[in-house]
Amino acid sequence: MAKGTLYNKVWDAHAVAQLPTGQHQLFIGLHLIHEVTSPQAFDMLRERGGKVAYPARTFATMDHIVPTTSQARPFADAQAESMMQAIERNTAEFGVNFFNFATGKQGVVHIIGPELGLTQPGMTIACGDSHTSTHGAFGTLSFGIGTSQVRDVLATQCLAMDAMKVRRVEINGQLKPGVTPKDVTLYVINKLGVKGGIGYAYEYAGSVFDGMSMEGRMTVCNMAIEGGARAGYVNPDETTFAYLKGREHAPKGAAWDKAVAVWKGFASDKDAVYDDLVTYNAADIEPMVTWGVTPAQSVAVGGSLPDPAATPDAGERGSLETAYKYMKLKPGQRMTDVKVDVAFIGSCTNGRIEDLRAAAAVAKGRQVSKSVKAFVVPGSMQVKVQAEKEGLHEVFKAAGFEWREAGCSMCLAMNPDQLVGDQVSASSSNRNFMGRQGSSTGRTLLMSPAMVVAAAVTGHVADVRTLA
Repeated sequence: MAKGTLYNKVWDAHAVAQLPTGQHQLFIGLHLIHEVTSPQAFDMLRERGGKVAYPARTFATMDHIVPTTSQARPFADAQAESMMQAIERNTAEFGVNFFNFATGKQGVVHIIGPELGLTQPGMTIACGDSHTSTHGAFGTLSFGIGTSQVRDVLATQCLAMDAMKVRRVEINGQLKPGVTPKDVTLYVINKLGVKGGIGYAYEYAGSVFDGMSMEGRMTVCNMAIEGGARAGYVNPDETTFAYLKGREHAPKGAAWDKAVAVWKGFASDKDAVYDDLVTYNAADIEPMVTWGVTPAQSVAVGGSLPDPAATPDAGERGSLETAYKYMKLKPGQRMTDVKVDVAFIGSCTNGRIEDLRAAAAVAKGRQVSKSVKAFVVPGSMQVKVQAEKEGLHEVFKAAGFEWREAGCSMCLAMNPDQLVGDQVSASSSNRNFMGRQGSSTGRTLLMSPAMVVAAAVTGHVADVRTLA
């Protein structure tokens, strides 16, 4: 049983009681909500005559359904407009903080939490979105929850949760040029599988994660859920503190020094005990691309697609065969032979300023292929402002990318940004499930922002390191 880890320390600090079911009642320090999973939760609260227990710990935004071209109201999509009106009404009625367009702080929920300094080490964080694990980059325990649990947190600020095991995922060494945090997390998922993390929290450790920026750590933790882990985290350090210092909701003055001292105490002890340990060599990681219908079905960009016949597990063999049929690909085919129709840069995985800088560096002086529709969606209004201040939007537009407004966009396509027919998308998002990007036959290839640009300018999957 794990002992002395950040998981143990944060869990123990927030555990209220053990329930008769064996679960623990866990106090939630920060509750983030958005327009898709909150309307029914507020209705359930209203029906019971309840109130939001801690409105000062609850923050709302809209991201999933907002269009990224024109955001004029009312939205063209009636359902999207209805959801917008619901979150406007609910946040006003229950006294919840709401980052709408007028605040200049609207954006993807897992991007605005950190950039506003709401996400802080040692917290428990919940949100009605599976990629809440993103916030673990700051040394938090962060969970995606369902609508009924959103109701529970609104009403009580607590969640009934099962205890988890802790797996330390350690990667040491030097990453090769062109290998990014997105490649690191896809590599880990490829090795451990989409079910490998069930019942676990992942602690990402080793020199690779120690050397990552906060943006990179967020990308890795964002996809912990794709490997089946309920949470993923990196221990807080000086990189964490430097990122948070001076942000709007971060402590100020003497309170800052006190907070940092507390935050340092949440880091895993040097002699911490883990339930499992896996280690990888950074030099073995190449730029990765998914080819199938789960984030684990990936290969290095220069590799060939696997042969199901060589897979001994019948269930996995069936999964591969399903993926080949849906993706219209063949075993042995080289990844770089796969043509793309759409190139999407954005999402809570890779829609931050660092991601846009990396993509613009590749796009500069190049042109999007005439066969590809390419667009960039900043992760928040503040990311958009910063990118425009740096002139990144001009780089993208000169290369043939569309420059959009902030939102979730084509990551899950609950908005006008959708694939058509069986189009193939080179995407910097987090899921390549069947129909994920808006078309029941659309096909998604996950990769880093720089690799998306490489695909956009060549018209096919390409190793960004080989571009002249």
